[in-house]
Amino acid sequence: MESYFKNKWLPYLLLLPTFIILIVFLFYPAFETFRLSFYKVHPFGIKKIFAGLYNFKKLFRSSDYIYSFKISFIFSIFVVIGGLFISLLIALLLNQDLKGQRIYRSFLIWPYALSPAISGAIFRFLFNPANGYLNYFFKAIFGFEPAWLTNGSLALVIITIAATWKNLGYNIIFYLAGLQNVQKEALDAAAIDGAGPVKRFVFITFPLLSPTTFFLLIMNLIYSYFSSFGLIDVLTEGGPANATNILIYQLYRDFFINSKTGYAAAESLVLFSLVVLLTLVQFKTTGRKVHYQ
Repeated sequence: MESYFKNKWLPYLLLLPTFIILIVFLFYPAFETFRLSFYKVHPFGIKKIFAGLYNFKKLFRSSDYIYSFKISFIFSIFVVIGGLFISLLIALLLNQDLKGQRIYRSFLIWPYALSPAISGAIFRFLFNPANGYLNYFFKAIFGFEPAWLTNGSLALVIITIAATWKNLGYNIIFYLAGLQNVQKEALDAAAIDGAGPVKRFVFITFPLLSPTTFFLLIMNLIYSYFSSFGLIDVLTEGGPANATNILIYQLYRDFFINSKTGYAAAESLVLFSLVVLLTLVQFKTTGRKVHYQ
């Protein structure tokens, strides 16, 4: 049975609220960001001077920005690869027939429901150098207190662990759904042929999970570059000595704190282009190994 609109303008009228929201909150800000990246803007927005590629040249001549670029890349690699690896292992365990598995699943998935700011606060309570809970146990057991958030290398490790933990629930949900769709007949046939658990996973389960893994690879990449701001702001504020000052936090500093509107717009455009480029590379490389059933 076909459905149709008697009035040809009715579909457009129904879509009008969506179009208005997209234009006001997505397309217009994106256009303004692109436009302002070519201007020098007065801190209070009173005056704009066209500067061409000046902001972009200044960006890549800044040692702080280049350092932030490197830190973001390292942070992203460990969050994406480490997060997917741990999530897959946990999903494999949760996919077994265990008593109380629904309870285990709930406990392991709930971190995703927390906001990044709350996740950052939890880790700050744990790793605070002055009164953190872990320092109390380290002092009691080992006799010393690690400088978790005041040492640059340790602070980068902590925000990486926190960001990975925050997104575990999201990854586990998708991996669990993918594992439940793996054909048991194929696994049983392989077991009869003498294939062990490792071979069954490598040659059957994981290839069937490749669409899920590819999707999560893209989503975790976007998460690591764009969605970890709140966690870092609460946990380290980009410190110590810019050791955790990833690109999205550097963008926040330049726009909201230093009022460098044109400069921050250029940073935003570079960050967006970087994520798009990495996504395209993944489509060209990893995407070829995806097997859709």
